[in-house]
Amino acid sequence: MTYEYDSELSISEQCRLLQLARSTRYYLPVCESPENQAIMRRIDELYTENPTWGSRKMRDALRLENWLVNRKRVQRLMRLMGIEVIYPKKNLSKRYQKHLVYPYLLRGVTITKPNHVWSTDITYIRLKHGWAYMVAIIDWFSKAILTWQLSNTIDKYFCIEALGAALMEYGGSEIFNTDQGSQFTSPEFTKVLIDANIKISMDGKGRALDNIPIERFWRTLKYDEVYLKDYESLTDARKQIGEFIDKYNWQRPHMSLAGNTPMRVYTSRCEGEVA
Repeated sequence: MTYEYDSELSISEQCRLLQLARSTRYYLPVCESPENQAIMRRIDELYTENPTWGSRKMRDALRLENWLVNRKRVQRLMRLMGIEVIYPKKNLSKRYQKHLVYPYLLRGVTITKPNHVWSTDITYIRLKHGWAYMVAIIDWFSKAILTWQLSNTIDKYFCIEALGAALMEYGGSEIFNTDQGSQFTSPEFTKVLIDANIKISMDGKGRALDNIPIERFWRTLKYDEVYLKDYESLTDARKQIGEFIDKYNWQRPHMSLAGNTPMRVYTSRCEGEVA
């Protein structure tokens, strides 16, 4: 998050409006060591291939590759990345107990058209000298990525920004599904959905398959883009990931869409045509 000085607002007032501690205004994040960053990159690869691996198996796999790690170190790095056994993002999508959690509405529901169900999620994106977090909103029927954002911090604001952009450009969905992460259960995020008359659905705790369309997209993004690149900065990652998503939406045939592309299916069905 960046801060800009406003001559009409004191630093204390700016922090109060953003609901941040004043010390956060002056905080500079401490980077992990190059060795830890290399371990995190490998953990990300192993986890994408083996999402049922917990810290013990991850430690053992790393040791087989001659990494000198113990379980405590692996656990800390996995928490930092937001990775936990079976379901990713337990840390970066950690539930805040005081927030209202909504029931899961999609069990047994057949998705028959665009804008029936949208969902969102957050994932870890590695950079050459650090990492970032990405949020994306996907249309379940067409698999089109409607909006996305990158941030170097995990907060509700970049999630709200992505949601607002999707509503502005595409109008909204009947149901919006998320996990129980604090970003998505926050009153500020859910209010946007409530004001748009969208039904809110949330995954059951620890249920990896409740939000499977976006999980499959993360896997595609990691293998076909992120793992092939070495982003110099957040700006570089934003540019190259944006180019990949444009190709994914408009040029890449999707098996579940009979060889059509996600955005072609989305736009044609929204216009009343048969995809």
